Amino acid sequence: MNKQKRLEILTRLRANNPHPTTELNFSTSFELLIAVILSAQATDVGVNKATDKLYPVANTPETIFSLGVEGLKEYIKTIGLFNSKAKNVIETCRILIEKHDSIVPENREALEALPGVGRKTANVVLNTAFGWPTIAVDTHIDRVSNRTKFAPGKNVIEVENKLLKVVPAEFKVDVHHWLILHGRYTCVARKPRCGSCIIEDLCEFKDKTE
Repeated sequence: MNKQKRLEILTRLRANNPHPTTELNFSTSFELLIAVILSAQATDVGVNKATDKLYPVANTPETIFSLGVEGLKEYIKTIGLFNSKAKNVIETCRILIEKHDSIVPENREALEALPGVGRKTANVVLNTAFGWPTIAVDTHIDRVSNRTKFAPGKNVIEVENKLLKVVPAEFKVDVHHWLILHGRYTCVARKPRCGSCIIEDLCEFKDKTE
């Protein structure tokens, strides 16, 4: 895909959604961090149902840590992998309390050292909580980038590096959200909704649907 097509795609996505953000419910960087840890292999809707009950009771490292693993499980047991996620969240809270004064670090290395936090989660937190021009590549972004030929890559790291290279600076903070939402609601996995797609004429996917 050429530079002009990419620019037009980004321009249209921005015009359609000028101020995109995550669909996870959060009001602090800590709430966002916990929600993103919980969202691995789970839907944002499912995570929100759990955190909407959890956060009024406990929404700081100290208060969630005080629940303990078993106490936390009661709030997140509707989410997939809740056993391992409960352990990761409690351990993350302990590390934040002991090493970071209960503050979410604005630092990739420190974030990735937390249990349950990988590169994608760190990218989400740095982008959404702190406004960094990072691009977290999930299955939706990977699919959209490859299917449209906007930023093809053999794996999520290749796609992330390609996006960082080809997306102009003015779009970098928001492109992660645009592509996720596009993949979640329009360029869906099984049968993309090409007929209702605002970038259909620019997309280089060969097997477009009606």
